[in-house]
Amino acid sequence: MAKAEERKANNQEPLSTHDLYFAAEPAGQLERAQLLLAGLSNLHVEKGMEPNSLRVSYSLREYSLEGLEAALKKAGFCFKENLLNKLSKQLIYYCEDVQYHNLNTPEHLTKSNPPVVFAKLYENHPHGDHDDTPKELRDNR
Repeated sequence: MAKAEERKANNQEPLSTHDLYFAAEPAGQLERAQLLLAGLSNLHVEKGMEPNSLRVSYSLREYSLEGLEAALKKAGFCFKENLLNKLSKQLIYYCEDVQYHNLNTPEHLTKSNPPVVFAKLYENHPHGDHDDTPKELRDNR
C-alpha cells in the first residue's frame, strides 16, 4: 500500500512485471523475442529466473500481458502451455484489465473531500418551506 501511495505522490505509472515462458522448440526463439521486446519503448525485458523465460516490466497504460503475448504469437513465437500457466495467465489478464480501467476512474466523493460532497448534497436537497400540504389545509391545523 505504501508503494502505491508513493507512486501516486511522485506521479509514477504503476508497473506490471511478469514472466513469459517459451516452449523449448523452436530453438533460438527466446533470444529473438528478447530482441523484439527490447525494441519497444517503455518496456523493460530481461532473462527470467527459469530456463526459456523472459521477465517483462511495463506500464499498464501502454501494454498488457495479453497484448504482448498475442503479438508474439502472431509473430510465430510458441509459449509453454500447461494448465497452471493457462489459469495464471487468465487471472493476470483479468487483473490487468481491472487495474487499467481503475486508472481512468475519477476519485469517489468521500469524507476526505467534504466541501465537494456537501455542496453536491445541498444542490440536490429542497430548500425553504417545501411542505406538500395544500395551503388551505395548513391554515386549518
